[in-house]
Amino acid sequence: MSNGILIFIEHKSGTLNKTSLEEIAAAQKLGSDLAQKASAVILGAPSLAQDIAGYDLEKVISADHAQLAEYTPDAYADAMEQVVRAVDPQYVIMSHTYLARDFAPKVAARFAKGLIGDCIRMSVEGGKATFTRRIFLGKLDADVVSDGNAPTFVTFQSGAFRGDQAVKGSGAVIDQMPVDVKEVRMKPEPPFQEAKQAVDLSKADIIVAVGRGIKSKDNLALAEKLAEALGGDLAASRPICDAEWLPIDRQIGSSGQTVAPKLYIAIGISGAIQHLVGMKNSQTIVAINKDPEAPIFDIADYGIVGDLFEAVPVLTEEIKKLKS
Repeated sequence: MSNGILIFIEHKSGTLNKTSLEEIAAAQKLGSDLAQKASAVILGAPSLAQDIAGYDLEKVISADHAQLAEYTPDAYADAMEQVVRAVDPQYVIMSHTYLARDFAPKVAARFAKGLIGDCIRMSVEGGKATFTRRIFLGKLDADVVSDGNAPTFVTFQSGAFRGDQAVKGSGAVIDQMPVDVKEVRMKPEPPFQEAKQAVDLSKADIIVAVGRGIKSKDNLALAEKLAEALGGDLAASRPICDAEWLPIDRQIGSSGQTVAPKLYIAIGISGAIQHLVGMKNSQTIVAINKDPEAPIFDIADYGIVGDLFEAVPVLTEEIKKLKS
């Protein structure tokens, strides 16, 4: 009988993709709820195995082959299929990255299975896992349950779990597994290089973000004064950057930066799913919006329903008083 959970550890030329730590946290939670053990697999980067073995896992499988030195869907699908057949897990957990989205459906198809993709959360009841994903541009949530036949392939949206909640362990066993890669039909081109961001908001402890509710570029000064009083950074939702009121490197969301600061203050941001995925793992979220039904309040720890042009100056002055 199939059991256990297998986590795909993603890397780029041997450098760990930190979303994989989120998947370790997800698999550990799922394993705890189902009383199952979680293991991890690394393709083409044996040097990473020792680092991953430091987490609370049953074992770390290192599958290496000359054709895995550079990513191709052919090589990764061949190797991953062999690992999944050898381990025979109940669940295969991956990050919903471009790389996984490229080859994971190919692997699932070899097992005559679908892929439950882009999940935002999960729950377990009666020994059965339910995975939730957003549909219709985030307007509805769909709960998806596997047919029960192993393996079930699942990818989680970046930010669905916190990487710093992955539990460390005393050292998992490292298993070197030989794999055979068939014909690779493509030659990878040099990887796409993103332009270096002028501002790395992922390292900020405090972020003050503005949305459409700020109404005009001139009103950004309100948020700037609040950010200055808090010693934080200024950020924005996509419409603000599209209007060129702030540079693109200040954008938070699915097409911008993903952040998890200690404090996130959302000013005049309604809370579209594209924005929420970029900041929902912030430790404390404060929302200021005149619409009490704004989706941002669903994830906020504290909310102010009111006119931001009245609330923000008062909040700024009170913070200055506390610091003086």
